[in-house]
Amino acid sequence: MIQRIQSIFLLLVAIAMVLTLVFPLWSLSASPGLEGSFELTALSMDQLSNAGEVTDSESKWYIGAIAAVVMILAVISIFQYKNRTRQMMFNMINSMLMVGLVAAVFLTTNGKVTDLEVQDSGTYQIGFWVILAAMVLNMLANRFIRKDEALVRSVDRIR
Repeated sequence: MIQRIQSIFLLLVAIAMVLTLVFPLWSLSASPGLEGSFELTALSMDQLSNAGEVTDSESKWYIGAIAAVVMILAVISIFQYKNRTRQMMFNMINSMLMVGLVAAVFLTTNGKVTDLEVQDSGTYQIGFWVILAAMVLNMLANRFIRKDEALVRSVDRIR
């Protein structure tokens, strides 16, 4: 039963979280009154010089930790196919964690823009957009899990 469509969606959620850990989430390019640029990854906020070298780095480990927990829960949820109620619970927790992840990224970037007092708010990179795609995939997985549960209940009713 692992080959169900919701298992594929959950696997894609786990892959999306790996991409979130690998790719940058946000960047702010050099602008007037700002030396260098900034880049947010899942583990740190780096200040880059004009040559592209890291001049300062702040740890943002909590973003990476949330992404790792989401990835682990998605993988665990794949193997809960015999207990669809528990699988839906794991996916609900995953949805809340992903909302928290988006909020953490947004608050981190917004705080940096406020501290720097610049007009440009930066651009969100692929790592951020993958989180939103994972949220959609998680919702689709939940939809198909509910469909399976309804099918099983209707078959039980016929017996």
